[in-house]
Amino acid sequence: MWRAFLETTLLFLTPFLAYVAFQLLQRRWPFVAELWHGRIVSALTISGLLLAIGGMVTLALTWREQGAYVPAHVENGRLVPGEFR
Repeated sequence: MWRAFLETTLLFLTPFLAYVAFQLLQRRWPFVAELWHGRIVSALTISGLLLAIGGMVTLALTWREQGAYVPAHVENGRLVPGEFR
């Protein structure tokens, strides 16, 4: 559960972090209020939401039930690796 929440949050924050990196590459201090006007924040928020929603949809479409995990064990003197059944 935490993994899905963390991945979605990171996908949402990706455009904001890219904008900060862009400002740093331009040798500007990225935390000046003039650089964060309404249009930029709106565009970053919308793109972050689209990335987060796309990530959740991708996760939902590619996730498959794997069953229960059976850890590695010894059978008839041989080591059997762990697997999902």
